[in-house]
Amino acid sequence: MKKILLTALAVLAAVVGSACGAGQDLAGDSAEGELVVVGMSQVGAESDWRVANSESMKAVFTEERGYRLLFEDARQKQENQITAIRRFIQQQVDYIVLMPISETGWDSVLQEAREAGIPVILVDRMVDVEDEGLYAAHIGSDFRREGQSAVDWMAEAYPDQWAPVRVVHIQGTLGSTAQLGRTAALEEAAAVHENWELLIQLDGDFTQAKAYEVMTEYLDRLPARGEIDVVYCENDNEAFGAIQALEERGYTCGRGGVDVITFDATRNALLDCMNGRISLAVECNPLLGPLVEEAIRTMESGGTPEKHRYVEERVFTQDRLTPDFVESRKY
Repeated sequence: MKKILLTALAVLAAVVGSACGAGQDLAGDSAEGELVVVGMSQVGAESDWRVANSESMKAVFTEERGYRLLFEDARQKQENQITAIRRFIQQQVDYIVLMPISETGWDSVLQEAREAGIPVILVDRMVDVEDEGLYAAHIGSDFRREGQSAVDWMAEAYPDQWAPVRVVHIQGTLGSTAQLGRTAALEEAAAVHENWELLIQLDGDFTQAKAYEVMTEYLDRLPARGEIDVVYCENDNEAFGAIQALEERGYTCGRGGVDVITFDATRNALLDCMNGRISLAVECNPLLGPLVEEAIRTMESGGTPEKHRYVEERVFTQDRLTPDFVESRKY
């Protein structure tokens, strides 16, 4: 494992230490200069969830804890992520942490990382590659299960199998693991429930501004105030944009009006849920920094981390929330 060493003496000490099987304490007791270098490629800062995810990583991977973090913001572009990974390889980092913007297009650059001997840890989303050996571990959420939780709630909320349930679906970044899983759950449920009608699928790109734009355009195209029962938003920021567009055009959001379903369950979304504007918030935990560090610690000690690690998550409705709980939310 390559280390970034500051002096020739440190290089010699590392060689001797390696020959003797010596290890290092990643909690901050490592010898001076023997920081574990982590190159991290983040999607961007498109949502409250993403910002919280980045902050979790930065809080864990500090010099005080034995790390040097090289953090790259891809600004929602896969080509920026690929460039960042190749830069990390040139810099001879110890580990690459990748939050992939989409699932496809990674085989070549991940092969380059493997040939350089640099383990890659996927966070949040997955990649679709022919060889799963191109990454060491994946840590994140089961997005298909999240979507299933949402459609299960819809089935309970609309038990009349003959009454129409009209759904506007605002999708996240197309091709991302979160979008694919949450979309698949809704589409499969709509195929089973003959009275569920997908009025339209809109590309919200996981941002408030885009969701507001596409929802506004859709509502303005309707000949009159159309009947909408559910707006299924694939993250909180999309829900905020959709709610703004709906309320500006006279719709009431919440039970008895338009049921807004959202994913992530950040503090602001839970506040809207507690106040009745959001009917269901499905949790997606962004605080993954400690779990990523666990995987790195395992590899530093010569072990093999769990290939896929999913975090436990909950669902929230108005009756399950209190002001104290919402206020205590860390993101």
